[in-house]
Amino acid sequence: MIIHGAGGPGGGFQGGVIIASSFVLYVIAFGIVKAGNRFSEAKNTMLFSTGVYIYAGVGLLCIICGLAFAAQFLNYGFIPLTHHFEENRALGMDLVEIGIGITVMAVITSIFFNLVWKREGEEVEGED
Repeated sequence: MIIHGAGGPGGGFQGGVIIASSFVLYVIAFGIVKAGNRFSEAKNTMLFSTGVYIYAGVGLLCIICGLAFAAQFLNYGFIPLTHHFEENRALGMDLVEIGIGITVMAVITSIFFNLVWKREGEEVEGED
């Protein structure tokens, strides 16, 4: 779903939400405590940062590699991955979609854990 976004419907956001939904299914199957131990907040923050760095890194790479032509942020064709401008553009879009997917997955998972996790000392509605 993530890679399909460059050439059709789909992309990083949709793929990231699908991956995040797998963590929701894990919580349903094994419980919030086991899921929280397996996927800690530190790991989630690391994944969130990695996705942002991939996105920004591709943009900076485009600027650096395209300085001789026209420094444009996210003009993927200037990244020297292959010898063809169109292939470079497609690969650059795939890298950006992967970064977006990782970031969206981490953010949606973080939102879910924040909503579900009962903090110590918090009163839950309906408890006496």
